[in-house]
Amino acid sequence: MTSRRPFGGRGAGLGLALVSALAFGGSGVAAKPLIEAGLDPLHVVWLRAAGAAVVMLPLAWIHRDLPRRRPALLLGFGLLAVAGVQACYFAAISRIPVGVALLVEYLAPALVLGWVRFVQRRPVTRAAAFGVVLAVGGLACVVEVWAGLRFDVVGLLLALGAACCQVGYFVLSDQGGDAGDEAPHPLGVIAYGLLVGTAVLTVIARPWSMEWSLLAGTARMDGTPVAAFLLLGWIVLLATALAYVTGVVSVRRLSPAVAGVVACLEAVVATVLAWVLLGEHLSLPQIAGGVVVLLGAFIAQSSTPAAPSAGPVAGSAPAGKRTAGEELSGARDPA
Repeated sequence: MTSRRPFGGRGAGLGLALVSALAFGGSGVAAKPLIEAGLDPLHVVWLRAAGAAVVMLPLAWIHRDLPRRRPALLLGFGLLAVAGVQACYFAAISRIPVGVALLVEYLAPALVLGWVRFVQRRPVTRAAAFGVVLAVGGLACVVEVWAGLRFDVVGLLLALGAACCQVGYFVLSDQGGDAGDEAPHPLGVIAYGLLVGTAVLTVIARPWSMEWSLLAGTARMDGTPVAAFLLLGWIVLLATALAYVTGVVSVRRLSPAVAGVVACLEAVVATVLAWVLLGEHLSLPQIAGGVVVLLGAFIAQSSTPAAPSAGPVAGSAPAGKRTAGEELSGARDPA
């Protein structure tokens, strides 16, 4: 059963989830000028993971006991949450429209509910399910999924692969300690996950073929020249390091399903930033869709009890600590 470290309460968890969505949502806005300047998308992904891995390297040293204690967790996080999501998504958008790929990827909250309901065999609240339906429906409007839809089976399967990897991100972020074992620190999990993801992406992206000189030049953001290294710093520090740290900690404080629905706000953030910084204007359906995503996220995150019961029972999670299934079902720890 999952245990949680005291990283704050539910309100703090929601705040961290919003920060994570904001940080992740800015990745595309910073990456697009670099890609348009000549960098291969997979090279941008590799730079993103490798740069964040270097930033988090001191934390990997501090938590150097983690590979011995939880090797499977670190390997899974690196393969799914870091390398898998990025590689599948970029492969998908090479075959199907970006909007379609993004919508399929953000079916992850619904898939998380399926994981909790059918794999963990725990009930989910109707409000949480309704919040997911609203968020996914609003997301369809944000990305304007009806524009240029092409049915490419391989592309759709790759996008679904990205969604499944994102489920892995939320589920693995929620993993606590085994019986009698201390829960792995989220910063250690992220640090080693980035190292594993970088190793995998190195084989896929082949960074030795990158045009490194482009990083010393400038890229144009809606016609304005911006130093490429500043955009790379944005991607590494904000859209990766900060995004993963706040995202994983928020999952510990909420639940995979609730944090997953709030993460749908990433699409809204990405669209708004593209409007402001890249001149990609929002349509009325996109604005309406953003409101629906916000409403769905709010319903899902407010669908569980605010306070736990006073005490635990033998074999249950400690008082005040709730498993993903218990949060979704609205069940309290028995007194």
